[in-house]
Amino acid sequence: MSLLNNPDFRVGSDKLIAARADRIAKEKQREMELPLIRTEGEAALRRLLPIAQSDTGQSSIVARFLLNLYNGQRFPFDLRYLRGLDYEPFDDCIAVLKMDSQPLNEIHEYFTNGATIFEEMARAWDFSDHAELNCR
Repeated sequence: MSLLNNPDFRVGSDKLIAARADRIAKEKQREMELPLIRTEGEAALRRLLPIAQSDTGQSSIVARFLLNLYNGQRFPFDLRYLRGLDYEPFDDCIAVLKMDSQPLNEIHEYFTNGATIFEEMARAWDFSDHAELNCR
């Protein structure tokens, strides 16, 4: 019996075809949602930056999160820190992360002089720059 006539092979290939069609449909859905994801993500980013630049109990977490998106090798971030955020900044972080998963811009490019803003934030919080450690 040839492989193509084997019922087990046909069932397996039918499943693969269905899985591929499902994946394509999900990709198309995501593409349709992308403008909203980007709009919500940018609004969330603009709410988070002032938190990161202030001096609240959650500011350092938000600053570290944003700096990690800015340059993850230089500014590592342990996702468990997100547990320390109230609901609103947590949701905003997730919205920014969703936006940044398919970026239109680098995270700092949403702001005029963004690189300077992020570098100043890193200095203000005195976060270790791990760039030298990553070169070895």
